[in-house]
Amino acid sequence: MNNQELELYIHIPFCVKKCNYCDFLSFTSEPFTRELYTNALCSEIEYKGRKLNDRIVTSIYIGGGTPSVLETKYISKIVDVINDTFTINEETEFTIECNPGTVSRESLNVYKILGINRLSFGVQSSNDDELKLLGRIHDYSSFINSLDYALRAGFINISADIMYGLPHQTIKTLRKTLSDVSRFNLKHLSVYSLIIEENTPFYNEYYDDYVTQSNGNLTSFLPSEDELSEMTDFVHAYLNNRGYKQYEISNYAKKGYECRHNIGYWKRKEYLGVGLGAASLIDEVRYKNITDIETYIKNWTLTNPINEYDEVTTLTLDERMAEFMMLGLRMTDGVSSTDFFNAFNHPLGNVYSNQIASLQDKGLIIDDGGIIKPTAKGLDLQNVIAREFV
Repeated sequence: MNNQELELYIHIPFCVKKCNYCDFLSFTSEPFTRELYTNALCSEIEYKGRKLNDRIVTSIYIGGGTPSVLETKYISKIVDVINDTFTINEETEFTIECNPGTVSRESLNVYKILGINRLSFGVQSSNDDELKLLGRIHDYSSFINSLDYALRAGFINISADIMYGLPHQTIKTLRKTLSDVSRFNLKHLSVYSLIIEENTPFYNEYYDDYVTQSNGNLTSFLPSEDELSEMTDFVHAYLNNRGYKQYEISNYAKKGYECRHNIGYWKRKEYLGVGLGAASLIDEVRYKNITDIETYIKNWTLTNPINEYDEVTTLTLDERMAEFMMLGLRMTDGVSSTDFFNAFNHPLGNVYSNQIASLQDKGLIIDDGGIIKPTAKGLDLQNVIAREFV
């Protein structure tokens, strides 16, 4: 496995405040907890890195939570351990997620010096009323200030997250957000439709309306199903007209600035996830780290950790092939029959001829010279595509 490529994900679970829609593994923290967690995280990186030190790390992604709430001295320590443990180079894509209002001129300059070369800002909306409804800690002016700091620090590859389908949102307010954010000509935009998740304030408040929306009936708070579909089509057209290519269901980029780390997930590249609840895919085995922070910190202060994972799953050939199709068909470039054969030594047409024919009949995919691609309808109906391969 010499020189095999590997992606690295680092989970920082800390936030200033939990958002009303968020079901991610994240929470508020005290300074001593952040210090203990950083020390444990670095121990995990060193321990697992020794086992994988023949790999070349092609991308690093520090996500959360809100990694930018972690003090720069701890970010520096994490990066130093990564550099001491893994082989990386100047071509490695290195992203950190930031929330507006949690970065400063000083912290962004530190990130730049450390070799971080890509920022992902959680903007969500330029409408302050929508941001307040979402439970975000920032207003739109905070994003403008944070972006100014980032540009002054020398960052070029900058992404922003935008949400739509929000309670009381209209095409008009969505248009304003897209206009406000795209005018900065950022290299990448991730534009997601709101999903009402269990164990969130939004679930308690809007679940009944979410069911009503899903059934195609008139809603009280959320956009109707027809309005949501109109918003989705509007996002595609608006960003396409401004030079953003849709390369995955929710992701748009200027040419050459697609997120390599996320593409790696969708193409089933091997990745190591470190930190609380982080997932990994190594040698066709999926691992999920423990999710209790006290147990995590205790475990990684031991010389020989005894409780690394909550879940370990060895994937069968059928599961691997199904994942290849389901993840690959999230991307507009689709799935190559040649890549499928090289990965599994089975012709794609032999394995999934019935599924491909069914999805073609439904207008969800096309066969473009041996490359199976999702149609615009297929991108919007990924659950239908996925069911064919489960």
